[in-house]
Formats: sequence, structure tokens, C-alpha cells
Amino acid sequence: MADQDIAHTETASLISSDKVEGTPVYNGEGERLGSISSLMVNKRSGHVEYAVLTFGGVLGLGADHYPLPWESLIYDTRLEGYVVNIDRETIKSAPHFEPAAAPDFDHAYAQSVYGHYGLTYSAL
Repeated sequence: MADQDIAHTETASLISSDKVEGTPVYNGEGERLGSISSLMVNKRSGHVEYAVLTFGGVLGLGADHYPLPWESLIYDTRLEGYVVNIDRETIKSAPHFEPAAAPDFDHAYAQSVYGHYGLTYSAL
């Protein structure tokens, strides 16, 4: 039964969203920045538009949500978390929102998020 459960949560090329949620995120120096709270998936294309990084606050209180382009995250098996080539100051100045106030992810907002991290947004 355990092998069957693995197939539903992770394969060689796929991972279930519930395994991503709560995964730590580190910068290139190995400093923990926060964790992934959710993935936002485009209803039409099925493409992950962004991962929501919970960042800031103390013991989770006062933390905000920062949309990170999915392609900016690289999984590191040694850290058992995602690594981003982004420093704390870049994240602090990034577009973000309070947990209960997610923005509309329209084309202009997507461009501002991706552009903040030096990426080009391309709607699928």
C-alpha cells in the first residue's frame, strides 16, 4: 500500500501540491527565508502561476505572502527545500499581500511580480 500512496503524491516528474505546501525556501547562502503556503494554478492552462512564500513576522505572526514565480524555485534534496537566487532585501521589496487579501493575478500584476525577480511573464 505504501508504494501506491507514493504514486499519488510524487513521481519522478510530478509532485502533489500538499507535499509542496509547508516546504521551506532558502536563499543561495542556505538562509531560510520562509515556506511555501500554497500554489496558485491557472484554471485554464493548468500552469502554476506562482508559489506563495510566507515570509516575515515572528513565529508566523505578522507574516505576509509573497508570490514567487514557480520557475524561480529549485528543489534541493540536501536541504529538503526550495532554493531561490533571491536575497532578503529583494523579497522585502517585492509585491506582497496579507494572507486574507490575495490580489487578482491579472496580466499587469503578473508582469510586476515576474519583473521584480528579473523574469518575463508569459501567459500560457
